[in-house]
Amino acid sequence: MPTARDPAVELQHALLSRLKLRQLSLLQAIDRHRTLSRVAAEMQLSQPAITKALHEVEDIFGSTLFERSSRGLVPTAAGDAVLHYARRWLAELEATTRVLTSLEAGRSGRLRLGLTQQVPQQLMSAALTHLLDRSPRISVMVREGTTDELVAGLVARELDCAIGRSYDGDASGLVQEAIHEQEPCLVVGAKNVKRLSRGPLDWARLAQLDWILPPPNTPMRRTYNAIFVGAGVQPPLPILETTAIRSIETVLRQEPNAITIFARDVLAGMEPAGHWAALPYRLSWNLPPVSFFTLKELEAHPTVRSLRGAVVETARRMKRSAG
Repeated sequence: MPTARDPAVELQHALLSRLKLRQLSLLQAIDRHRTLSRVAAEMQLSQPAITKALHEVEDIFGSTLFERSSRGLVPTAAGDAVLHYARRWLAELEATTRVLTSLEAGRSGRLRLGLTQQVPQQLMSAALTHLLDRSPRISVMVREGTTDELVAGLVARELDCAIGRSYDGDASGLVQEAIHEQEPCLVVGAKNVKRLSRGPLDWARLAQLDWILPPPNTPMRRTYNAIFVGAGVQPPLPILETTAIRSIETVLRQEPNAITIFARDVLAGMEPAGHWAALPYRLSWNLPPVSFFTLKELEAHPTVRSLRGAVVETARRMKRSAG
């Protein structure tokens, strides 16, 4: 009696027996360049050879992965799904090679850490000191970015853990723990503090200034927009959208009406430069908490677990000291 056919099992068998890693690299190259001629030039192959290779990959997956359009070759729905996992598989392979290289160099492993620019100096120092003072030593890769960028890096398996603002989006397998509360303050160029702090706190007046805000659709931008809306004021159109500290400092120093919002403890670590300072207002809300992020599959990893413990303990000491 014939058995029921399971397409998923058949596809899995085809992938295990026929799919090669270089074919995943080919798909990424096509997605990057969107024309086979450019892919052929990058891979130093003929265009017919690239066309044949793409047809072989599509035959393995049993689906058309790219279709021609006015914008060149664009992924189909199946192509998007395959590319999503191809990026993860290749990122995991790259991570494995880095770990093996670290082991061969006498290190005990490698950790990829993400940080936002508004992580307090004490937490950043605690994390890096904990990692770099380990014996035997490990290799550490640090990437800075917004919380959204760091979460994307975690999901893509390009990072092992991160310290950033709490994340309000949907990310499969993400584990986050709030570890530190921060008080916000309004920050302007140091020479402009007296002029811009006249009178009581007035969000309508502040909205008329030249704002430096995080990029659109980031957790912090959504928070700041909500503050203006809650005060009955239209969120301002910023003159600069960035989280880059040096860019923020430059504009605050040069523009007489420039203003932004910073965590007070982060600002305290930067004030000796003398280029910016907080306005003398106390805000009635807190910033989204600083959080420790990793993936469910990595939270029991010894290095990730010990780093989390060191960062959480440092955050507790900071809270006791502030109290």
